[in-house]
Amino acid sequence: MSLRSAFALLLAALMLGAGAALFFRNPQTAIISLLFAATGALVAHLLSVQASDLSAAHADKLRAGVLTEPRHVGSLVSAGDQAAGEMKTAGAIGVTGDVPAGALLKATMDSMREGVLMVDQGMRVVGSNRAARDLFDAVDGELVARRLTELTRNSSIHAAFLAALERGERGEVKVETQIGERRVFDLQVAPLHQPTRGQAAGGANGGIRGAVGVFFDITRLERLERVRQEFLSNVSHELRTPLTAIITFVETLEGGAIDDPAHNRRFLSVIRRNSERMHNLIDDILELSAIEAGTVTVEVGAVRLHSLVGECVTALTATADEQQVVLHNEVAPDTFVYADARRLEQMLANLVHNAIKFNREGGTVHVRHERHGTRDRISVTDTGEGIAPEHIERIFERFYRVDRARSRALGGTGLGLAIVKHLARAHGGEATVRSTPNQGSTFAVELPAAPPK
Repeated sequence: MSLRSAFALLLAALMLGAGAALFFRNPQTAIISLLFAATGALVAHLLSVQASDLSAAHADKLRAGVLTEPRHVGSLVSAGDQAAGEMKTAGAIGVTGDVPAGALLKATMDSMREGVLMVDQGMRVVGSNRAARDLFDAVDGELVARRLTELTRNSSIHAAFLAALERGERGEVKVETQIGERRVFDLQVAPLHQPTRGQAAGGANGGIRGAVGVFFDITRLERLERVRQEFLSNVSHELRTPLTAIITFVETLEGGAIDDPAHNRRFLSVIRRNSERMHNLIDDILELSAIEAGTVTVEVGAVRLHSLVGECVTALTATADEQQVVLHNEVAPDTFVYADARRLEQMLANLVHNAIKFNREGGTVHVRHERHGTRDRISVTDTGEGIAPEHIERIFERFYRVDRARSRALGGTGLGLAIVKHLARAHGGEATVRSTPNQGSTFAVELPAAPPK
């Protein structure tokens, strides 16, 4: 092994060790430090003299990344074109067996998930990595020599780069793109300084020759934050309604209605009903949270489906009689499915209960079983008003209701179908729905037909 190779390996090991130590203290700072370290190496390479003009000793130092006294500095654009040419030789091996610095740098930059974009003073791109080219949907796979205005019309991106070029300010903005699917990025932009003769690199008085921006994809974080906010808003709203009714009737009783034998029991009945509604809501929230967190275990075994459906029908017969709905268990007596019996009963109870609530007077509910290849399909069909097509895609979302007023009047929490969907997926299956307006709906749970290995 040559001396410069040993030195490069030692330097890389020290940098990796320092990055790992910093990562355990502050992961985001470690990632940003690594990105700007790689960017600094790219800038040093762009501002270096051409290899043909260097002596053999200086060429060796350039390969090791420690060149400190360049004989002359070309323009950032020409250096960027030179670097782009060198980067196209990725994977090439030198005569001595060393990988060229340009190839190593290109491989590092292109392996990053974050997009890196570097521009000169004229807002012309002089460097980018693969993530940035994918972000801006480069048709020919290249962004070099194209102006930023050709890539995007996003004013936030332009403002961040202009602030770095004109005022030397570091900036951080949140930007959205509509190329393909909607994506959200945290863009961090920093100026690139070129020192004059006799000044230290990166000095405060160094001339600004360009700017580099790093695009961190936070689309998933934004989506999770939106779901969290919607969840908190929905929970607050769902709890406020029964809580307001409880407080109102308690105040009425305290005001003297407790001595009114004609109404005091009715008031107590309303308080009890709303208390049960709050209790059911909290139970469903805790159940759904546990399922989504993966803390709920599913113990799959052979289950006699006809008996399980019969138990659900028996438990809900009184509710069905109140709605004048007839329940039909059409599952064959010798039918077996592979599932967690308690969780399957929970899913069926939710589906049958919904089929009763949203049915018509004199309607029917049919529970059936079909086997299609390697899948068991358990369906619950009602004769209600059906679901409009625009609601089908969101019907399994938490707290989503087609008719909010009717759902709350019937005492639903809005979490039953979400629980069914997650429990079905925990079994390796799926929950589906088909509906025709004014004719009824069919909710189904599909499960693997074979026991797990």
